[in-house]
Amino acid sequence: MVKALRTSLGGLPRPFWWLWGETLITSAGGFVLPFLAIYLTSVRGYSVSFASLALTVFGVGSGIASLAGGVLADRLGRRVVLLASEVLAVVGMLALGTARTQIMVLVGTLVVGVGLNATRPARAAAVADLVSEEGRPRAFSLLYWGTNLGSSVAAVSAGLAAEHGFFLLFVVNACANLAAGAVVYRCVPETRPEPVPRRGGKSLPAGAVHRDRPFLVLLGSVLLLGILFQQPLVALPLTMTADGLSPAGYGLAMMMNGLVIVIFQIPLTRLAGRIRPEFALAAATVLTGIGLGCTVAVHSVPGYAATVVLWSLGEIVIWPTCMTLVAALAPPHQQGAYQGWFLSVWSVSVALAPLFSSQLIGAFDGTAVVWTACLVLALVAATAHLVLARLRRPV
Repeated sequence: MVKALRTSLGGLPRPFWWLWGETLITSAGGFVLPFLAIYLTSVRGYSVSFASLALTVFGVGSGIASLAGGVLADRLGRRVVLLASEVLAVVGMLALGTARTQIMVLVGTLVVGVGLNATRPARAAAVADLVSEEGRPRAFSLLYWGTNLGSSVAAVSAGLAAEHGFFLLFVVNACANLAAGAVVYRCVPETRPEPVPRRGGKSLPAGAVHRDRPFLVLLGSVLLLGILFQQPLVALPLTMTADGLSPAGYGLAMMMNGLVIVIFQIPLTRLAGRIRPEFALAAATVLTGIGLGCTVAVHSVPGYAATVVLWSLGEIVIWPTCMTLVAALAPPHQQGAYQGWFLSVWSVSVALAPLFSSQLIGAFDGTAVVWTACLVLALVAATAHLVLARLRRPV
């Protein structure tokens, strides 16, 4: 066990671990978002439609921030964007917690969405700068593990903190972002590579994303994957309710997702690292499709929990492997922009997922077709990953 941990955790540069710590702090202190809809409706007395509008504004800010944050990370530096984003998050949290009008609530939500999500492409670009190509699968996997570990802590702690008043959630969340910014300021160096000059002394032009065929194939598969991974949040509650199961049963089934990620992230990363990333991604996508597809055949809480375990095992490999491939495909001076495009497409897929499932449910009068469609989409995405393997030269 000790040897396995050393193999999984050793050999990564110290600045990476400071970035990992910054990620853990931000995730563990992420109290507000899970309770935002409850806060707006139960505490502030706003309508459900306004709460939905606020969450939409958050999503819009997140999508814009992912793309803009990546571009700015390439132009201004990874460290600058990380610091500015944490400051924005602090300002947005306090503004949202003290807002007294709907307009100020929406403004605060937008600022929070930008602040929380502009860090993501800058952080991913910094990891790609710091870690060798061989070590990136481990590094991105550990980053994903830290995010989920912190989110699990936040989910429990936020419920306890809310009992003492919702304003405390905003204060603690702001303090977490402030602490994360302090870690970046004190311990994380600037990692952006210097542009490679031409003979005339000018920098080489940036490559165009729309002409990068392998990257476009990856983005297409990411769009499908995002739609798949939202269905447990969108369609699964409806499916379990139709089977006469309670919300508590849904919570128990979904609890398996966090447990699987925390327990199996490191050993599965070591296993997936032994094969080409495209092949690991294809296999994990098929496993995800099988897990989601099997949902149509189960009708009890243990059965649903078993399907959650299956697609969670796929999730463990998919997210960090995608980030690894983005880093491998990106030119050195466009790491931020490529990661930003990847995260933006993922955000678009999150927005499309409810539309996808609602149209199918309405057309076929039930959720069974959603899970069959998920299996089909997973097979299409896995095929795209195999195509990507042919387009990309072997590592």
